[in-house]
Amino acid sequence: MLHRHLTHQQFTLAAIDDVIARGKRRDWVELRQAALDDQDVMRKVLRVCLAYIADPYAQRYHFWKQYAERHLA
Repeated sequence: MLHRHLTHQQFTLAAIDDVIARGKRRDWVELRQAALDDQDVMRKVLRVCLAYIADPYAQRYHFWKQYAERHLA
């Protein structure tokens, strides 16, 4: 996924936030695979999602938070 404000394609916190917020299915598949391959990426996903957890309408973040927690347990 090309990020609007990033000049790289690494899974940094900002990139993960962008993928979750604006990504399409293909982008989510890439993030999922990266997170399954690297526990650090999975922890970053959880960290990003925790920032949005107070918003009950941030459903994408709630989904990814649950996913990350299950795989990190």
